[in-house]
Amino acid sequence: MAKRKHTAVVAVGGNSLIVDDQHQSIPDQVKAATTTSHYVADMVEAGWTAVLTHGNGPQVGFILRRSGIAKGVVPEVPVDYADADTQGAIGYMFQRALYNEFQRRKLKRKVVAVVTQVLVDPNDPAFRNPTKRSART
Repeated sequence: MAKRKHTAVVAVGGNSLIVDDQHQSIPDQVKAATTTSHYVADMVEAGWTAVLTHGNGPQVGFILRRSGIAKGVVPEVPVDYADADTQGAIGYMFQRALYNEFQRRKLKRKVVAVVTQVLVDPNDPAFRNPTKRSART
C-alpha cells in the first residue's frame, strides 16, 4: 500500500443516498452507501486518507414525518435529535460499508463515525433570508 501523502474530504449529499422515489428505504440507502464506499476504498488503496462527510436532509425529513404521523401516540422527535439520529445512522451505514470493503480488499484500515454539533452565529446574515443555499454562495 502506498504511503499516505494526501487527505481528501469526500462530501456525500443525503439526497445521493436516495436513488429515486422507488428506492428510499434503509436497505436502498445502505446499497447506495456501499456503492460510494467502493470508490472511497479505491482512494484509500491508492494512498489517500479519506474523510467522508454527509448530508442528511431527506432522512431528517423522514424522521420528522414519522414523528408527526405518530403524534399523540408517542412523543414527537425534536429536529436536533432527528439530525443526530440520522448522523449516527448514516455514519453507521458508511462505517460498516467501508469496513466490509476494506476487509474484502484485505486493507488493514479502521473506520470511525463521529456525530458532531456546530454552533452557528445567530447574527449570521444568512438568517435574514433563510434558504437551502448559503447566503455566501
